[in-house]
Amino acid sequence: MEIDLSLLHSNNLDNIDITGEYELPKLYYENSNIIKLEKVKVNGTIERNDDLTDKIICTIEGTMIIPDSISLEEIKYDYNIEFDDIIADSMKKSENILDIFEFLWENIVLEVPLQFTKVDDLGKFHGDGWKLISEDELKVANNPFSDLLKDFDKE
Repeated sequence: MEIDLSLLHSNNLDNIDITGEYELPKLYYENSNIIKLEKVKVNGTIERNDDLTDKIICTIEGTMIIPDSISLEEIKYDYNIEFDDIIADSMKKSENILDIFEFLWENIVLEVPLQFTKVDDLGKFHGDGWKLISEDELKVANNPFSDLLKDFDKE
């Protein structure tokens, strides 16, 4: 969805209200770690600065569905972004147009966690000759090299 900024540039308006709910097309997140992106709620405006640059002040919030890093179950992950910056990079230079979907996606993709889990019990993740352990169990468990490490400590 494109927002025409020409009225702002011709000094007919002081600001453009971009408040609303936007549904990003699946095309934006189909090759990412996001399974589903629910409607994005935006509350904000685009303003013209004294130095003739466009500034956007908004909050972006919503929920994304991502896979759990351990169990691969679908998890709802809420995000809330405060944005207050010049939007020259997101704007099509020659056309005075801001693609709101591009702008939203550029900011939402930064909120996607690299790893996220809600698994509490790692004991149920095991197989033939292996099991998943926590970092605490790793420190407490018997280390087959602990005898060798003791010898190094003596020297």
